Amino acid sequence: VQLQASGGGLVQAGGSLRLSCAASGRSFRGWSVGWFRQAPGKEREFVAAIFRSGGSTKYAVSIKGRFTISRANGYFMVNLQMNKLQPEDTAVYYCAASQGIIWSALEDLDQYGYWGPGTLVTVSS
Repeated sequence: VQLQASGGGLVQAGGSLRLSCAASGRSFRGWSVGWFRQAPGKEREFVAAIFRSGGSTKYAVSIKGRFTISRANGYFMVNLQMNKLQPEDTAVYYCAASQGIIWSALEDLDQYGYWGPGTLVTVSS
């Protein structure tokens, strides 16, 4: 499964961006999808995830209330709507997918078997 994230770019603080993750023409039905980010000099960290069953979502504390993860285009895409962006949100954002991950492990990047190449989000102050 090849993942591709898109939608990154340059935005001013307070602005919005929507990232999209697609899986080489196949459906995400039955898959959990997560978004992670890695800022310069920092480790990759969990941002948000949507669970394979029922569409339940989980968010990092730092972005809760500002970002929303959702399925789109049937089950062919997972979006991350990012509002009220701040300079500290600047990072490369990655989407990742897993079929077997359990709910309690959604924040664990090691549990995801498939990753996209990332898309850069830059927030200027």
